[in-house]
Amino acid sequence: MDFTIIAETNGDSLHPTTYQLIGAAASMGSNSTVICPNGVGASEAAKINGVEKVISATGDCFNIFDGGAWASAMSSMCGEMTLISASPNGREIGARIAAKKDIPIIQDVVSMSEGITVNRPIYSGKAMESLTISGSAVITLRPNAFEAASTGNDAPINVVDQSADVKIAIQEAINKASERLDVTEADIIISGGRGMGTIENFSHLEEIADTIGAAVGASRAVVDEWGMPHRMQVGQTGKTVTPSLYIAVGISGAIQHLAGMRSSKYILAINKDPDAPIFGVADYGIVATWEDAIPALKSSLSELQS
Repeated sequence: MDFTIIAETNGDSLHPTTYQLIGAAASMGSNSTVICPNGVGASEAAKINGVEKVISATGDCFNIFDGGAWASAMSSMCGEMTLISASPNGREIGARIAAKKDIPIIQDVVSMSEGITVNRPIYSGKAMESLTISGSAVITLRPNAFEAASTGNDAPINVVDQSADVKIAIQEAINKASERLDVTEADIIISGGRGMGTIENFSHLEEIADTIGAAVGASRAVVDEWGMPHRMQVGQTGKTVTPSLYIAVGISGAIQHLAGMRSSKYILAINKDPDAPIFGVADYGIVATWEDAIPALKSSLSELQS
């Protein structure tokens, strides 16, 4: 099977998701051709095991993000099977490439097996859909759902000047700096809901996050009512996450929230209501107020570090 991977970047380097895309292709017994838009991370991609060739795609269209222009420039480089991250940009580029090549796109895949059979959550995560692909397709993979590939390779890099018409003009771009991990990148997430009482109490979650290297998330109610940044929102209208550990504190577990985090490998729920829906998906549950549970968790973590 011929796999083409469109690299996800983060500033001047590859996003960790790119390693996972390459790892997913390798798990199917295939080496990959990796396309690096604007050449970002090309030399880094060449060092990842499982990469057969790197295409450094250059051109004026890659100076800013324009999904249509990027898809036009890269669609001819894509082979039989194209893998891309299920990030907002990845979803758009993938859909546009699929339309241009007149092939199907399968979004938000969380596992793959030979065949190729892919699985993805549907109905807000309440069911899993299994699909067998018989021809060409574009597949977006959920971040953190696949093992990352290792390094130690030395693949060749081909520079291709391939531009397209840009239809978007950026007048000003302002990035809000944040020292904390984004919830989509984190291996551990601790999220708070309305049960935390006030926005000020999130400082307790931040202390734990700093201790264990986690990201801090929030439910939609907290974002809408308390003014927390939308980038922290986990759920159907926020971000979908697949960490190794998801800690839900004071979150009842509305179906919209569960849709964004129920595929986490392990879920720990802390809620004073023993009938809260969050306990239905949790691997471990603590029936307690956050005021009782969080200090005990802090103490235990401190003992582990000493």
